[in-house]
Amino acid sequence: MKIIKAKDYKDMSRKAANIISAQIIMKPDCVLGLATGSTPIGAYEQLVEWYRKGDLDFSQVTTMNLDEYKGISRDNEQSYYYFMNEKLFDLVNIHKENTYLPDGMEPDSEIACRKYNEIIHSIGGVDLQLLGLGHNGHIGFNEPGIAFEKETHCVNLSSQTIKANMRFFADEKEVPRQAYTMGIKTIMSAHKILVIVSGEDKAEILKKAFFGPITPAVPASVLQLHNDVTVVADEAALKEVDL
Repeated sequence: MKIIKAKDYKDMSRKAANIISAQIIMKPDCVLGLATGSTPIGAYEQLVEWYRKGDLDFSQVTTMNLDEYKGISRDNEQSYYYFMNEKLFDLVNIHKENTYLPDGMEPDSEIACRKYNEIIHSIGGVDLQLLGLGHNGHIGFNEPGIAFEKETHCVNLSSQTIKANMRFFADEKEVPRQAYTMGIKTIMSAHKILVIVSGEDKAEILKKAFFGPITPAVPASVLQLHNDVTVVADEAALKEVDL
């Protein structure tokens, strides 16, 4: 595992975008595993800037997103489909038919997960998987206690995750209770993994995830077993560890 220390969020975003852009340049038809949430926004903004300057070409890139809320339509501003289009896909020359997210409007969890697994397998897996780190150690929506061997599956979101998501919805009742997510087995099958972490509030869980025991109680800890993981974190997030 390689840990890169960044000065702040902006520096972390730029360093992460450098790694992603290098993957695209080295393999123009690569498969990128993408994440949502506030942490990757800066990296996406940097990639868009480089695309506008003519430094990046997304025309052959395929993307697989980590997750999608169950029961939220794609035109809902809180759906991850909407987020990815707003933050990246609508701003670069990627072909929309090559961008994939789980179908949140498929009510049958078995069908939704099977279809997404089939897509991942059919394109040969993910070259570079981007991950954030949840306050409880979740990656994707793989909450503590979920078995490491799972592929795409439906999860019941933890009360901590639901509480964290409340700020995005007008009413607490609108916050989704379930999501479809790539499983840890799928994440671990990516050729390379890039984890981005920012903020003092993530310092404790970063230490547990990458310097503590490997346990389903801290899902991200399994990344210690992957042979090509890069963690880009700012000074605040790394305050609990000595590098």
